[in-house]
Amino acid sequence: MAVSKVGPDDDAPGPMPAAFRHFLLARMGSSFAYQIVSVALGWQIYAMTGNPLDLGLIGLAQFLPMVALTLFVGHAADRYDRRLIVAVCMALEALCAAALAVSSLAGAGSVPLLYGIVILMSAARAFEAPTLPALLPALVPRPAIPRATAMSTSANKAAQILGPALGGVGYGLGAGWVYCAAALLFIVACAGIATVAVPRQPARKEPVTLASLFAGIRFIFQRRILLGTLSLDLFCVLLGGATALLPVYAKDILHAGPWALGLLRAAPACGAILMSLVLTRRGLRGAIGMQLFAALFVFGLATVVFGLSRSIPLSLVSLAVLGAADSVSMVVRGSLVPLHTPDDMLGRVSAVNTLFIGTSNQLGEFESGVTAALMGTVPAAVLGGIGTIAVAGLWMGWFPELRRLRSLH
Repeated sequence: MAVSKVGPDDDAPGPMPAAFRHFLLARMGSSFAYQIVSVALGWQIYAMTGNPLDLGLIGLAQFLPMVALTLFVGHAADRYDRRLIVAVCMALEALCAAALAVSSLAGAGSVPLLYGIVILMSAARAFEAPTLPALLPALVPRPAIPRATAMSTSANKAAQILGPALGGVGYGLGAGWVYCAAALLFIVACAGIATVAVPRQPARKEPVTLASLFAGIRFIFQRRILLGTLSLDLFCVLLGGATALLPVYAKDILHAGPWALGLLRAAPACGAILMSLVLTRRGLRGAIGMQLFAALFVFGLATVVFGLSRSIPLSLVSLAVLGAADSVSMVVRGSLVPLHTPDDMLGRVSAVNTLFIGTSNQLGEFESGVTAALMGTVPAAVLGGIGTIAVAGLWMGWFPELRRLRSLH
């Protein structure tokens, strides 16, 4: 696939379109609400059961709907109005958060009920997550996509700072009120995406066949840059997903309360937003591939430090470094997908990308929960960080074109 060159000033800072600002509002509101729900659910379920395996099961409940729906989600995103899909999903998530609030305020929140609502909410996010970034190329000029991706990452990470803080600190008022706040934020996000002005495109009526459903997977495997980037992120975060164990660290290792859990959950986002702001201003230039691998080595090392820490300040610093390193990978991946994918394939490729992200995050949480139950919390976190470093080293040899990458365009 031929890739056009862009000059050094093609992605220079400048005002973004109003539609993109509405997009940021929607993404930030949805992410803010989801982080609130995640923190509150983790603490609520762990308080009910005291078993770290149940924290892993939350990740599994979030992951399974994504696996089951990925192929259909991508086809829908390439066939129907992407803005409408996202708006409907956010409305459904608002209803799920409201159901969590009602059940908690009524004292009827049981573990099976909580898992059931998580599965329904995750089904909605399975459609929202790949469709939302597929809107981006229609909102900004093509050369501005890397900067828009960095700005979108900043907004998302800002929500991940505020969300855990509100979820952890607000939990002291009761889980029900925290879920009420999440429901309101989902409604704000839905309103934001509904006001995004997207040029109307003719409906795509490609028939649903096995070939069309698997087209996104086939497209990625035919382009080694995309395959290397997505699979690298998949396995690194899968092994280094120590964030699922934060309730255990906050309560049993650092001997603190929900406020500490909120700070621990916010720390990676603090590091990520600072790095995203840097990338928004200066961009990724030069040896982009080597910067990506260096960031993943730092990610693994920071995970090891966090796993061994018994100090809240050291834990917060290591998690912030971890988040900053992960932000580099997110911007590279988030820019390469739309820049190397035609619009009529973007929904399906974005769905596969989201599956990879979900596999690394949600399945990584399940892996961390199972490993912690079998080996202990600290060994699980430390071995995960070492595994991340090992994977990054292997991918440097297996994907030399990724190691030599010098331009996102």
